[in-house]
Amino acid sequence: MKRINLLFFSFVLCVGSAQNIQQIVTNEAKAAAAKMTFVGKQSTDNYDIRHHKLEIAVDPSVYFIKGKVTTTFVAKEAMKTITFDASKELQILSASIDDRSLAFIQNEQDEVVVDLPQTFLTGTEATITITYQGKPSTKEDAFTITTHGPDKVPVLYTLSEPYGSKDWWPCKQDLNDKADAIEVVITTPSFFKPKKGKKRSYVAVSNGLETCVTDNGITKTTTYKHNYPIPSYLVAIAVTDYEVYKQTVEGTDGTFDIVNYVYPESMNTAKKHTEVTKDIMYVFQDLFGEYPFADEKYGHAEFSWGGGMEHTTVSFIGNYSRMLIAHELAHQWFGNKVTCGSWKDIWLNEGFATYLTGMVEEKLDGKRDFNNWKQGKVSTITRSGFGSIYVDESNLDNIDRIFSSRLTYDKASMVLHMLRQHLGDKDFFQGVRNYLNDEKLAYSYANTEDFIRHMEVQSNRDLSEFFNDWIYGEGFPSFKLDWHADANGELQVVLSQQTTAPHSVDFFEAEVPVRLYSANGNYEDIILKHAINDQLFLVNAGFDVVKIEIDPNFDIISRDNTVRRALDSDADIIAQAINSPTRVYTDIALAKARRATLVSAGGE
Repeated sequence: MKRINLLFFSFVLCVGSAQNIQQIVTNEAKAAAAKMTFVGKQSTDNYDIRHHKLEIAVDPSVYFIKGKVTTTFVAKEAMKTITFDASKELQILSASIDDRSLAFIQNEQDEVVVDLPQTFLTGTEATITITYQGKPSTKEDAFTITTHGPDKVPVLYTLSEPYGSKDWWPCKQDLNDKADAIEVVITTPSFFKPKKGKKRSYVAVSNGLETCVTDNGITKTTTYKHNYPIPSYLVAIAVTDYEVYKQTVEGTDGTFDIVNYVYPESMNTAKKHTEVTKDIMYVFQDLFGEYPFADEKYGHAEFSWGGGMEHTTVSFIGNYSRMLIAHELAHQWFGNKVTCGSWKDIWLNEGFATYLTGMVEEKLDGKRDFNNWKQGKVSTITRSGFGSIYVDESNLDNIDRIFSSRLTYDKASMVLHMLRQHLGDKDFFQGVRNYLNDEKLAYSYANTEDFIRHMEVQSNRDLSEFFNDWIYGEGFPSFKLDWHADANGELQVVLSQQTTAPHSVDFFEAEVPVRLYSANGNYEDIILKHAINDQLFLVNAGFDVVKIEIDPNFDIISRDNTVRRALDSDADIIAQAINSPTRVYTDIALAKARRATLVSAGGE
């Protein structure tokens, strides 16, 4: 299959259980399935979009749109015509450059083809204006009018993923061409008058920053500007009698707003549940750097659909669950700012978005809830011992494999956690920030190799073994630990493993968390760096160990681990490993002292 650079911005439903996570995957897979059949059209591949200005007139009670789209583009090759995607249901009224009318045709391929005034050579920049009107196509359900509330107030919203943009405005829908910036001007009636009750003022929503509102009492015009690269299907509008409230967030260079556009009847619920957005925003900013669009806004717009869509700077949401809010916000960094470059690398979007919901548990709820989250992920991941996170060439036509909840979402999220454990918080989070801020990747595309490079440079480590095992490889290990305490109280621990997919990974080099318990229930946690099967670890615990537990906090992907205490009578199990050249000596007291020194020096 030909590799295509793709933007991936997911549909999501409320996350809070395995069932809801599967709903997320189902919706994302459904949207992506349409993209799978996408072939870049030669008719629109000869120019690059620089800027769109959309001037749109709509009435939320009427299924109709009238508009003018002014597009600045650069010729990639010599051009005599320019082609835009536009559904047949839209009537193209005119096309012009510099007020000079141009001839055009609409064809059966949902295109409008415009004759240019002369041949534009490679590198020529020009601006073309197209006016249109009509009832948008219902094929993609990209343009919806409905009602809400007891007074049945009209609502209009768009949701264009993946190919609905052309149903309501002439555009370029190629998945590998983002407009560098957009301006959206929305004209609506000033208000709606129900049969009973007071007039309801209309409020219009779109991407970016609201820059101007004019209201003459009959019509209202609202202007938004978004100055970041954006694909056509993430351009969105919504109009109804929204009530608007803001939350102020501290950014690096000042404050910015979270703007919430809410149905009036939802206000109490929305205010109660969206307050956590600030906390989530601060968690993500602390970990990954400032919100990518802080000079504009973030926000939510309620719409009449059960899930959500993370339109850049304004997520459309159908409920106010914390996990939905977190998932949508996470994609502003991982998906909207840096986008996976192909289906092979989809884990870069979905693994991070999933792991960030776990980090919300960690930072806002505490260690116990985060451990429960990890335990649930490990349980799901280890239901099968096969399949890699990275999607190989042979599976690029399998939508269920690409959007495997077990691999692309859950396993990828836990592997990110394991990488964090492997590198330590300092290098892990700085490496991710470097990845997000790379000038070649930011607001563009990235692949797995880009991510690896940044993590290796930051940590000054060769991570090929880790990524070969956990991202490109299949399966997971099951550990067997035999231990014996000699007469002096020193522990002799032998660790081995079996893997579920030895054809892919016959041994996982792993940092295995182990907990040593004393008779009074106290414990010490140590890490056994497992480099070879039947590896001997000599441990000076400093107390009488009565029990050992593998991975008590669910920090590693494994299953069916066993621990056995070898009695004096069968200590030969341990003795076999005594002369192992890979034996490791661990003195807990010394290790604790070293760790304390590192922490005080800022090294860990």
